[in-house]
Amino acid sequence: MTTDLTAGIGVGRAYGSCGELLQGVTARDRHFLVTLPIRRGSVAVFEPGGDGITVVPEQKSKARRLASAMVARSRVLRGGRLTLHSELPEGKGLASSTADLVATARAVADAEGRTVPVDELEADLRAIEPSDGVMYPGTVAYFHREVRLLARLGTLPPLTIVTGDEGGAVDTVEFNRAGPCFGPADKREYDRLLSELTVAVARGDLAGVGAVATRSAVLSATLRDRPHLDATIRAARAIGALGVVVAHSGTTTGILLADSDSRLREQVLAARRICDGFACSVTVHHSWRPAVDTPPRERAHLSSHPRAESTPR
Repeated sequence: MTTDLTAGIGVGRAYGSCGELLQGVTARDRHFLVTLPIRRGSVAVFEPGGDGITVVPEQKSKARRLASAMVARSRVLRGGRLTLHSELPEGKGLASSTADLVATARAVADAEGRTVPVDELEADLRAIEPSDGVMYPGTVAYFHREVRLLARLGTLPPLTIVTGDEGGAVDTVEFNRAGPCFGPADKREYDRLLSELTVAVARGDLAGVGAVATRSAVLSATLRDRPHLDATIRAARAIGALGVVVAHSGTTTGILLADSDSRLREQVLAARRICDGFACSVTVHHSWRPAVDTPPRERAHLSSHPRAESTPR
């Protein structure tokens, strides 16, 4: 492949989100979610050259669309080969699509010798699909349908999340197009939960975070059937878990555990057994915390992606 003379190979990375700590609609009818960043995501490599865009795997059509749009605006690039490596299964509610796109944008920009500004990134994603807020470090509240930041909430203490996959897949675009209907009381409750979660994250109050996540999971069951949820919540409480988190537009249910808990090892084993009762596979995720002292450019390209443990049934 012939490489553009003024460009180099670009690499971009992005983390996923283990469902959402909270997802709903504000009193002003704006759909939002709150991310739970995990140490699993996507890596993109862009090799400049040629006049077209080649994508591997070839079914990553959204990444191709984004790379093509960026190259069309570029004064440096004419074309190239984009290769995506993802640790996130699709359709499960782990922000796999957004992680692919964010990694792609960072890789193409890196090939140009620059860091992609977040407003440029969001404008490009807005033209493609609803997106999670995984382009921001830490936990954020995000208007996913508008692809706009609502608020940076902060960084959570380390968490372990044992998740069960209910099976099947959910098309996020179709889910958001159909749109759930919320009444005034629902919207007031979501506003209250967002306020409570904002305070809990700022204080590092994991019990408060778990309580909001569990309530959001219960509310989500009115939109998507989760027959195992009540039993999972009861079992999670019995082992001293913080609460339960779900992928509101996916097939994942997770049990939240504090890494600081002296019973963590036993809790993980117990949580695996709980998830094994309803899931086709069980995975252990670990939350991702941005390095506070890392320069912004390096922080955007952090390369640590410890592989999560996965136990298929």
